[in-house]
Amino acid sequence: MPERNKLLELIELAKEPSSQRRRDLLREVTDIFLVEKFDSPSQMKAFDDILQKLSAMMEEAVRVELAERFAGRSDAPNGLMRALALDTPVVARPVLERSTVLSEQDLLDVARTRGQEHLRAISSRTDLSERVTDAIVETADDDTLGVLARNDTAVLSRASHEVLVDRASQNPDLHEAVVACASLPADLLNEMYFVVEARLRATIMARNEDMDPKALEQALATSRKRLATQAGVLPPDFEEAEQFVRGLLARKALTPTALVNLLRDGKRTHFVLALAESTDIDFGTARRVVERKDLDALAILCKAADFDRALFLTFAILLLNPKSSMGRAAEYGRLYNDLTRETATRTLRFWRVRRETEIVAAA
Repeated sequence: MPERNKLLELIELAKEPSSQRRRDLLREVTDIFLVEKFDSPSQMKAFDDILQKLSAMMEEAVRVELAERFAGRSDAPNGLMRALALDTPVVARPVLERSTVLSEQDLLDVARTRGQEHLRAISSRTDLSERVTDAIVETADDDTLGVLARNDTAVLSRASHEVLVDRASQNPDLHEAVVACASLPADLLNEMYFVVEARLRATIMARNEDMDPKALEQALATSRKRLATQAGVLPPDFEEAEQFVRGLLARKALTPTALVNLLRDGKRTHFVLALAESTDIDFGTARRVVERKDLDALAILCKAADFDRALFLTFAILLLNPKSSMGRAAEYGRLYNDLTRETATRTLRFWRVRRETEIVAAA
């Protein structure tokens, strides 16, 4: 270990006006640290203080070099690492991404006081704690959330997962990252079904097939709690449609023919309510399927409810433009045939949770 007065001499030299001399000095001090062994915490602290003072005098490019040299070292000076982590984004990035010297509190301090570039650098770290990810999610923009969702080593709370899904429902750029998030709870994964493209829907269905029955039951229970806090705006003819469908039920006239007639006559709210009753799901989910003309979701409803292929095709053609969709009947038929009833039923269980929540709330 160099003598303390030698280090003090280096500090004096740092006052020289020549920026090149200061850069050379910083490299000299850094090299000393990398090859010497420190005999006591006080020696380490003295050296740490010197490095902090020298680095503060340097231009950004030199601080970037310093950050890169120390980011991967487990014996890096604590004070210097904290200072660099709070520096400009380009300086802070390697330290925030890789330094194991930074404590959880250090990361929290950065997350709560710096901007999105710092948050994205933290979000890519290995083994982020739940406290840190909660702090990131609190102020993260969608780009930052995407980085965090792709980090399979990060621990996220239930609340943070819900934010991911809520934000992804408004931003397609987040769809793939959120669906691929290994820690995403099953009920939230199935909420994503209604907003993602076909390729990602297939991923969701595949994960449903592989789900352990106990995990499925736990996911359904959690989904009930979340849905109990959500509400939607009903269409103006809802009460009229509800009375009409109740009449059909009372007369045992809620048949496939009745469903087709409602859709053909343009009674959308009536049809949605009747479809919800026939498939045992809530009005909101059925409405979303119909309004979006979502044939994938419609196929799941029809297959799980054991509707035949012809009825599904009739619904599909009437929901779309009958003149332009008749030629695609074979394509729609293949969509229905390729879906197994077991897979459809398992997915529909998540959708039926919404109806159970409505019933409990109305009781």
